[in-house]
Amino acid sequence: MNIYGLLLAAGQSVRMGQPKQLLSWRGQPLVAHIAAEALAVPLTGLVVVVGAAEDAVRAALRDLPVTIVPNPDFAAGLSTSLATGLRALPATADAAMILLVDQPLVTARLMRQLINAYQSRPDVLAVIPRYRGQRGNPVIIAAPLFNELYQLSGDSGARTVLERYSDQICWLDVDDPAVVTDVDTPAAWQTVVGEYGQSSTNK
Repeated sequence: MNIYGLLLAAGQSVRMGQPKQLLSWRGQPLVAHIAAEALAVPLTGLVVVVGAAEDAVRAALRDLPVTIVPNPDFAAGLSTSLATGLRALPATADAAMILLVDQPLVTARLMRQLINAYQSRPDVLAVIPRYRGQRGNPVIIAAPLFNELYQLSGDSGARTVLERYSDQICWLDVDDPAVVTDVDTPAAWQTVVGEYGQSSTNK
């Protein structure tokens, strides 16, 4: 089964005021940290979509075995990065794990949980993590949905498509707030750094 990682790292980070991709997390740029976590799990490959601060993001990833795909339309919203990344996957891809660059607490261990859930339920179209009843990210999306995801616009994520297939989704309940923790603002970032910034990564 060919499951690819797709790390969306092209956003402008307007609310943060600086590129989230390049925030320093445990001694390295956030984009490199998340990519390294993804490379530690059994994915067929990892595609990183870049846009804002492209040169600096490329430099942060230069030592990692990832495929970098530029999204010239990144300013038009998240959906353009999702479509760009999915189109870059080979036709042999069975599914994609959609990773967001603003979730520093997502670990390789959590990614493995998602992969195991998908592999045990090959009939489902998506695996979505849930923490205390709240849906989260990253999600795994099966290839049959890719064409519909291409049609999204603006900042629409995969949720609008997934809602049409609620009976074909595997909900994975996890005891890990990482899936609902993101950093969109300086205040959110400082909170996460204060609580978790010095912790060792749980592989």
